[in-house]
Amino acid sequence: MQSVDRAVSALESLARHGEAGVALIAEELGVHKSTAFRLLGVLEQRGLVNQSADRGKYYLGAGVLRLAGAAAARMDISQEGAPVCRDLADELGETVNIAILDDDAAVNIMQARGPAAVTAQNWLGRRTPLHATSSGKVLLAHLPPTLREGLLARSLPRFTARTVVNAAALRDELAEVGGRDFAVAVEELEIGLASVAAPARSHDGKVLGAVSVSGPVYRLTEDRIPELARRTVEAAAELSRRMGHGL
Repeated sequence: MQSVDRAVSALESLARHGEAGVALIAEELGVHKSTAFRLLGVLEQRGLVNQSADRGKYYLGAGVLRLAGAAAARMDISQEGAPVCRDLADELGETVNIAILDDDAAVNIMQARGPAAVTAQNWLGRRTPLHATSSGKVLLAHLPPTLREGLLARSLPRFTARTVVNAAALRDELAEVGGRDFAVAVEELEIGLASVAAPARSHDGKVLGAVSVSGPVYRLTEDRIPELARRTVEAAAELSRRMGHGL
């Protein structure tokens, strides 16, 4: 167990420093340099670390990426997001969803209802338009520019008087969404419905989906939106952490 602990500590040390010599690794592990050298040698044999030929320092190898990729592939955003959604829904009393991009729409793959939620609203499995929902705007804002522009070039259907159907106006709004990392939609899809959403990211920083809080406009008032946005961003950050982002 001690050897395993030291191996993990050595990998974490290299992750922090980018690269390090035997002396520094030995110092951080609290072992003799010969012990650190043998440990790094085993990790190098397994492809978990590499050694720079000219500088003699070690750095993380492709084996770490292989393991990280396998772990990331097994992480399901709806599974990891379930406790996050439940906690947020219980705290805020509203409906919380996780949506992912599905071609030209957002599809809700996870839902939790708070004690004050309107029970008639069921968003699970529902595809919603990108330009008329907070989740959709988050997903649009973080698409590669060419894909985003391709979607904005299409005809944008109007659902209510507040739906943004002008591509230039929507483009400006998406720029704001990207800068502040949350989106708001008030009566843009349905009269009486408001929502706030924030992006959830994978280990490499890519946006996997959007966490949203939705409810009636008489509860999701203009005065309440800033606090809802703050908590939604925090919940999305927690889901991102669960998905490996920032680790």
